[in-house]
This record gives sequence, C-alpha cells and structure tokens, in this order.
Amino acid sequence: MKNSKKKVSKLSEEIAIQTLTLVSSALGLIAALAWNQAITEYVNVYIKPYFAKGSAVISLFIYAIFITVITVIVAMQMARIKEKLGPKD
Repeated sequence: MKNSKKKVSKLSEEIAIQTLTLVSSALGLIAALAWNQAITEYVNVYIKPYFAKGSAVISLFIYAIFITVITVIVAMQMARIKEKLGPKD
C-alpha cells in the first residue's frame, strides 16, 4: 500500500512538472508571437520605406536576419545558464 502511494505521489509530481512545462512553453509562444508582430511592424514602418515599392523580399530578409541574430544570442546565453546549473562533477 505504501509503495502504491509513492507511485501516485510520483505520478502527481510528474504531471505537475509537465503542466508547468506546457504552461511555460505556451507563454513563451505568446511572447514570441508578440515580438514577431512588433518586429514586423517596425520593419514595415522604419525599414521598408527606404526600399523601392515591391521590394518586400528585402524587408523579409532583413527581418529573418534580425530574428536569427537574436535567436543565436539567446540560445548561447541559455546554454551558458544550463552549463552553470548542470550537475557538478
């Protein structure tokens, strides 16, 4: 009986951890979509006017490069944090 309670407790803990992970992921997605919209609008308002009409491709590439640079920087920072929090050998 005691072993069964431990299994239920462990299962409940795993469910809670997964739920928190999903909620965090959902909030991260919402934040990413908000930034996507903000950066897209910034490119449309401040960068697109400097290019000829019909050059939407150029603004899309500028946007893609900008997002890529930010993603690489954030990924590097997260890797450093993960390294610091990782197991101490």
